[in-house]
Amino acid sequence: MAHIISPIWSMIERSLFPAVELALEEPLTDALKRVVSTLEIVRIEDHVPPSMQQILGRPMCNRACIARAFVAKAVLDIRTTNDLREMLCRDQALRRICGFELKRSIPSKSTLSRAFTAFAQSGLGQRTHVALTDTHVADKVVMHSSRDATAIIAREKPNRKPAVKNTEKPPRQKPGPKRKGDPPRELTRLEKQRKQTAEEAFAELPVLCDFGVKKDSKGKRHHWVGYKEHIDWTDNGYPLNLKITSASVHDSQVAIPLAKYAASKWTILYELMDAAYDSNDIIAAITELGHRPIIAISDRRTTAVPFDEPTERRYNMRSSAERGNARLKDEFGCRHVRVRGAPKVHLHVMFGVLALCADVLVKMATSTA
Repeated sequence: MAHIISPIWSMIERSLFPAVELALEEPLTDALKRVVSTLEIVRIEDHVPPSMQQILGRPMCNRACIARAFVAKAVLDIRTTNDLREMLCRDQALRRICGFELKRSIPSKSTLSRAFTAFAQSGLGQRTHVALTDTHVADKVVMHSSRDATAIIAREKPNRKPAVKNTEKPPRQKPGPKRKGDPPRELTRLEKQRKQTAEEAFAELPVLCDFGVKKDSKGKRHHWVGYKEHIDWTDNGYPLNLKITSASVHDSQVAIPLAKYAASKWTILYELMDAAYDSNDIIAAITELGHRPIIAISDRRTTAVPFDEPTERRYNMRSSAERGNARLKDEFGCRHVRVRGAPKVHLHVMFGVLALCADVLVKMATSTA
């Protein structure tokens, strides 16, 4: 990967920064340099559909410039769209970097919100991330893929499940071995996912806002309202793959489709997961893909064999997932989500992911320079 990104960074540092400073007639601050380098690496404007030619009505604002502004919002960790607009009006350099030459060309808050909705419906963030990852990771071997889920707190009412009457409850299955005349046992979600494609399994996962609960490393329960973002991370903190679900979806329910999708895109050797993913179906499904699962032993397994020393060292690489989730929330705006609905929340996270991807690639380039 270094041989790809190093020339890009050399071009940015030696050619792009001086050219931008010459156009702005002022030196770039460190924050603006991060914005410029991120926009140049991500190139989100290449994935924005061109605006349709209008005959009647007010001309549509340049959506590519708006998309660049939302990426800058994630890089600078700006909390709200209104704060972003105020900064564009106040900072001439940032405004021109995003593509708005004049102050009066900055769109209104409502226009920015409508553009964000259109981006979410078209999957702009996912398309840009896939293109960026295909460029820098597609032909590489991923030694360890660390999988984890992180809570995304949303400001919306949770979806309440409808009450089920006693007469509508399915009959309880009898414990023990199946007897003659018993109805066929219903397959669990993990058993179904082993026979499904990744797309079929993803389609069955709920994505509505609801209640979530999760235990931390000390066993303390944390409750929230919103969603979960399930992410696969490389050892250097690059997010490979993301999927959003309802907050109530258990981490293990997304492991098999994520693993199947990853196997179709990249060459992965080891998949690292915590004890929440300790399931025979998950272990068997990942083994069938040709990967080796290294999963922490759940308390439910009383006869499991502990990791040997080499396996323990490999499992410790899973800390990249913890660091990556923390960086997304602390540095790239995923701690303050102000939009509603799974598509918009996922796009908000994706803008942070794109900024994080560029940051990881720049650090790799500068470390090998």
